[in-house]
This record gives sequence, C-alpha cells and structure tokens, in this order.
Amino acid sequence: MWKGAGSPNAIVEREGLAQTSDPSAVEPFVDEVLAANEKVVADYKAGKVNVLGFLVGQVMKASRGKADPALANELVKKKLSS
Repeated sequence: MWKGAGSPNAIVEREGLAQTSDPSAVEPFVDEVLAANEKVVADYKAGKVNVLGFLVGQVMKASRGKADPALANELVKKKLSS
C-alpha cells in the first residue's frame, strides 16, 4: 500500500485476505477438524467444554485465518450438539 499498490480494499481482494462469513464456505473446515480430532470431540461430549476453543482454533488454522471466528464457533457448537 505504501508503494502505491492500490487501495486497502483492492489489496485485500487481490491477495485473498478477506474474512469468510459464508457458512457454506466455513462448514467444510469444521467437518474436517471434527473428523481429525475424534478424541477431543469425545472429550467435549463428555463434559469438557473448554476444548471448544481448541476446535475453533483448529478451524481457524485450517482456513488459514480466513474463517469468521464467531461463525466458526457457532458451527462447531452446532455440529457438536447434533
């Protein structure tokens, strides 16, 4: 931006840095994380609700920080309750 590479919005679009707030785009990351962390999911269902933060963190990592954290949290809770 300092070198005249464009407006902040143009740079965000060009570099793919925008946060994803579309549930259909975040849900595959949630499914992937839950499948890869079966023991943590079992711990959550056994009452260890503090592992929720770990799972949401893994969703953020899988999405390379692009998933909306609030949406990721909501989707993880929804998937774990079903």
